[in-house]
Amino acid sequence: MTDSVLLTIENNAATVTMNRPDVHNAFDEGMIERLAAVFGSLEGRNDIHAVVLRGEGKSFSAGADLNWMKRAAAYSEAENKRDALALAWMLNTLNSLPQVTIARVHGAALGGGLGLVSCCDIVIAAPEAVFALSEVKLGLIPATIGPYVIRAIGERQARRFFQTGERFSAQKAYEIGFVHELSGNENIDDILLRILTEIGKNGAHAMQEAKRLCFDLAGKEISETLINETAKRIAEIRTGDEAQGRLKAFLEKR
Repeated sequence: MTDSVLLTIENNAATVTMNRPDVHNAFDEGMIERLAAVFGSLEGRNDIHAVVLRGEGKSFSAGADLNWMKRAAAYSEAENKRDALALAWMLNTLNSLPQVTIARVHGAALGGGLGLVSCCDIVIAAPEAVFALSEVKLGLIPATIGPYVIRAIGERQARRFFQTGERFSAQKAYEIGFVHELSGNENIDDILLRILTEIGKNGAHAMQEAKRLCFDLAGKEISETLINETAKRIAEIRTGDEAQGRLKAFLEKR
């Protein structure tokens, strides 16, 4: 049986590939469970500094699998909640990974597929990529992915796309800040390699702490407490082994 999710590791980077190209990498219970397991296995890997998420075939991910949706339509509310929680916790695991996470998007990224993209730190998209929060077309709402999407595109854009369900282009996604890098003349994998090369120059612990800093500072008012907390953090990391070694090398021009 073909594995629905593939994991490869090379040069301190893990590549997670959704591998159901025949259904445009739409996910069902099995794929959600497999993604959760793979993301979970990467959490404590200090030897991995970046995680790339991609899709095999023509699309990144078309969202929910139709056969899974048919089964879910007959579920009770309790069974539906169980399924939704499995998806929600998988998304949370991806969102919370300590490593730099990069979504490499081509083709369709719809519904839950767009949710996966929203959980990543950096988004690279091919020009033909297309996005949609199409749940309302089916009388549904993007509830489990909602917190991550709103953080990624802001409430104003979310209020539009949550309610219209319209498809929008990679160019539009770039304009609203959802996509960081839009490949044009430069190949999408060349952009990915360039970013991974930059990541490879950085302190792994510093990147993890920088990501945690983003989570902890988001939405906070600047106060005396926050000022003291940020000063404490830089003092702690500056006296750590990684920073001491890198600062010494920089000051000695090594």
